[in-house]
Amino acid sequence: MAVARRPGAYECGIDAAMDVIGGKWKVLILWALNERACRFGELRRLLPGVTEKVLASHLRELEVDGIVHREAYDEVPPHVEYSLTSLGFSLNEALAPLGAWGREHILGNVEDARHAPH
Repeated sequence: MAVARRPGAYECGIDAAMDVIGGKWKVLILWALNERACRFGELRRLLPGVTEKVLASHLRELEVDGIVHREAYDEVPPHVEYSLTSLGFSLNEALAPLGAWGREHILGNVEDARHAPH
C-alpha cells in the first residue's frame, strides 16, 4: 500500500498526482469507473490481466486517497460497488488530455521510434 506523504514532501504537482495514480492499473481503474459504478468482479473483467490482489490493493489505496468510493450493501450475498468521487471525476478530466495524446501518437510516432534502429 502506498505510504501517504506530507504535502510539503512533493517536488511539484506532477509528483503529487503520480503518488495517487502511480502504477499500471490505477489509471485503468479510473477509466473503467468513469461511466458508472462497478462491482469487483466486473472490474476484473474490464481489466484483463490484473490480479485480484493488485485490484483489491489499488482500490483500497484509491479509496484512502478519496478518489474511489466503496459502497457495501447489506444483502445476501454481499454486494459491494465502487464508484468515483468528485475528486476521482476531476482526476479523470485531468487525465483526458494524456489519453488523447496516447491515441494520437502511440500508433504512429512512438511505435515508429521504438522500432527504429538507435
